[in-house]
Amino acid sequence: MKAVVCHEGSLDVQEVQMPEPGPGHVLIKVLRAGICGSDLHARVHGDVAADIGQKVGYDNFMRPSQSVVMGHEFVGEVVSYGPKCRKRWKPGTSVVALPIIRHDDEVEMVGLSAQAPGAYAEYMVVQEDLAMPVPEGLRPELAALTEPLAVAHHAVRRGDVSKRDVAVVVGCGPIGLAVILMLKAVGVKTVVASDLSALRRDLARECGADIVVDPAVDSPWDVTPAQDKYFTRVGDLFSVAFDAMHALQFVPGVPWWSLMGVADKLALTPSGPVVFECVGVPGMIDDLVTGAPFRSRVVVVGVCMEPDTFQPAMAGNKEIDLRFVFGYDPAEFRNTLHMIARGKVRPEPLLTGTVGLGGTAAAFDALGSAQHHAKVLIDPQSDVVEV
Repeated sequence: MKAVVCHEGSLDVQEVQMPEPGPGHVLIKVLRAGICGSDLHARVHGDVAADIGQKVGYDNFMRPSQSVVMGHEFVGEVVSYGPKCRKRWKPGTSVVALPIIRHDDEVEMVGLSAQAPGAYAEYMVVQEDLAMPVPEGLRPELAALTEPLAVAHHAVRRGDVSKRDVAVVVGCGPIGLAVILMLKAVGVKTVVASDLSALRRDLARECGADIVVDPAVDSPWDVTPAQDKYFTRVGDLFSVAFDAMHALQFVPGVPWWSLMGVADKLALTPSGPVVFECVGVPGMIDDLVTGAPFRSRVVVVGVCMEPDTFQPAMAGNKEIDLRFVFGYDPAEFRNTLHMIARGKVRPEPLLTGTVGLGGTAAAFDALGSAQHHAKVLIDPQSDVVEV
């Protein structure tokens, strides 16, 4: 079969051996595969990611010296089963699956390991227990977006965003756009999106962002409807404490400290927006820690493969809450699939191009420039080579 093989940063279509489904595995014919930002990073920073993987207990993350079939966002049709399968679906059934697979009791990351070839191919194997049928009527190009949207779903949940919070999405690439979609799906009323690219700002509007800014012109902190409630100077924060103490001590019969406790439980005490960092380049965390209002909650979604620094004292003085995310759980993955199928999430604006296997390298190059595309899909049956 044909597959795109990544070796030393080069992406080439090659004839490779058809995968054989092992115990608990399903062989699927790939219908669509998405190109993820982590794929772009892994292509050029594989050794860095592999070293990090080893430190957290995973030894088989792809390295540039290896030959790897990438692709961990996908939808396919059931072809056949390996041993010890329940054979839950008939051949031809469309399925998606979490991109992890078990080989000899070792868990591998599909599409990011030489041990687990991914979806930039005509066929691949997935774990039957982690596969899910695509709801009837859902187009394959939308089903293929389940994985990146599940990442966004998990990020929004990790952010503990309420409907009344202001959410600021910094970076409107595919994952930033997915976060916007998920924020609106859960009813967040005010979403501010920031990106240097005019195309991606337009896509952010299509995905539901209420306010869109070019950070080269405007600061996202200056355009939020609640900006007058945020604190950017420590003196203003102290003034609130003074004013509150003065007012509360005149309330008869109720200790002022009890009233402060009630105000805190009702989220009436000063806080900032919930910020989603979706860029993933060095310097972004420091920029947000420095620029965001006091008591902002920063959810780091962007994958930065290079070493980075920020000022802990700045984060401490402003009580910035930093949260990092990785992946999703199976329930979030399943729920995302059905949110797409029900139309609660409409990810069509993300889709800006489709190529065949022969166009994969060109698609990677186009996505690296961030000027004309958001999410490019690979259709192994297509002959298109330009995006």
